[in-house]
Parts: sequence; structure tokens; C-alpha cells
Amino acid sequence: MARGKRTDLASLVHSTGANSPVDGKNSAHAPSDDPPGWTDALLNPAPVTSAPLADLVANPRNPREGDQNLEELESIAEIQLQPALVVSRDAYLRLWPEDEPELGAAKLVVVNGCRRLAAALKYGCERLDLVVKDEVAATRATLRTAAIRENVERENLDVIEEARAVEALVADSGTASAAAVALGKTEAWVSQRRALLRLTPQLQQKLRAGELAIRVARSLAQVPAEEQVARWQAALAKPEGEKAEKKQPAPIGIDQLAKSFKKWNVGTDTLAPALLAHLDRPGVHALIAELRQLVS
Repeated sequence: MARGKRTDLASLVHSTGANSPVDGKNSAHAPSDDPPGWTDALLNPAPVTSAPLADLVANPRNPREGDQNLEELESIAEIQLQPALVVSRDAYLRLWPEDEPELGAAKLVVVNGCRRLAAALKYGCERLDLVVKDEVAATRATLRTAAIRENVERENLDVIEEARAVEALVADSGTASAAAVALGKTEAWVSQRRALLRLTPQLQQKLRAGELAIRVARSLAQVPAEEQVARWQAALAKPEGEKAEKKQPAPIGIDQLAKSFKKWNVGTDTLAPALLAHLDRPGVHALIAELRQLVS
């Protein structure tokens, strides 16, 4: 197929997965044994086509919740910069047949690009550019991973949405370790996100609103639910003077810290997740900015 050529949607839906002339058994480059894994499906090029919005539906298992700010995508009515990743209706329903009522008459389910679909509907775009990859729907875990990774990497989810999505992925994957590998994260990161779901609804809302720091939230999550709010309110009510009197550990000098890293043979594969766990995302972004100044 020539790049950019529009194809008939019905023929496209039936030429996905094993029948695909690009990825499946009809391909000149297809292997003779098993089809490619879902990660290959995400990374390998695929033909870009388009479909009318009436044929598309957003993934019912999309980790994003609630209303979305779509103003930054208003230009989609004129140009779509990135195609959406979709799977066929049949491939999706093999995983979640109970979701059929939510799909309506749609022929394709959008896995990555649900905001693009919402923006297209809002701003009057008639068609959406897309790539069909039924390999992504090999299992519940692979489809859920594809939906989560784009949002996590772009920081499109709030922390509770992220925690719920990770919890669902662990259930589909079987273990936290498998979920961590699928997401390209550490087991500690997965554990920390799941722990936030032990917060009371009130504290989860404070966390989502930015009124509760994630470091404090992780600590409160270790406290019995009936004590969490009282513990948080007590910390807020503590006089400033009393807070200042709390003995602080002596700061570690740069040279001492650098020597410790060398002594422990700490590499970037260990340092990066440790810094993320300690600083959280805003702190990591600030660290990156400072490092750029130091090396410039």
C-alpha cells in the first residue's frame, strides 16, 4: 500500500492480525511460526489509514477518567499530527465481551488516541488517521499496557488514575513484577502507586487536587484508614515553631555523596528510579533543568 493512501475500512478490519499483508501470514516478511509479539506490534511500522468517526469508539478501559481539556488539540480539525492506535471490534470483544453494549455500532476501538478522538468529535473533524494493530489485543494485559504506557510517559494521568490503571494491570498480568516489566518501571514504583489506593477517598481527592504531597500520601497510606485523616489534619495543625524545632539531620556534602555513589558502584539504572521515588516528577524535572545548566 502506498503511504498515505486511503483504504476501504471493511477490507482493513478483515486484514489485521494474522491476515495482515504487512504483519501477518500474508506478508512477504512474516515468520512461518508464531505472529510477532505485542511490543513488536507497537514498534514496527504499519500502514496509516483513516476512518469516519462513526466507526470509532474510545476504549471503555481507558485509564483516563472524567472530563478532558481538549483545547490544545483544537487544530486536529485541520491537521492530525499523530495517528491513533486502534484494534478491531472483534479483537477487543475477545478480551472483554461484556463491553459490547459500550461499543455501540463501532467497528474499531481506539487504544491510544482517545483524546484525539474526543477532540475530533468536538471540533468537527470528520475522519481520524489511524493504525490498526490487533496484536496489541493479544491479551487483556497487553492491551491495558498499551493504553497505560502512552499516558504514563506523557504524564496525562493524575496520580490516582495512574494507581488504578496499575492495579488493574497487575490483576491482568498476574504479578506486580510482570506489570513493572510491561510498563518499563521498577517494582518499587508499581508498589508505591498501588499503595495510594489505600488512602481514604477524602485524601485521594486532596492528592488529585495537589493539596497533598505524594511523599506525604505514601506515608499516610501505611496508616490504618480510620486514622489517616486525623493524622494528616494533626500534621497541618502543628504550629510552625514546633515544626521548625524538629531536629534535622546534618546535610550531606556533595563530595561525600559522590564518594558514596562510587563506593556503592551506583549506576544510572539504580540512581534514576531512586531519584524519581525521592523527588517525584516535579523534582525530577527540576533536577534535569539543573543538570543541563551544569553541563552547558
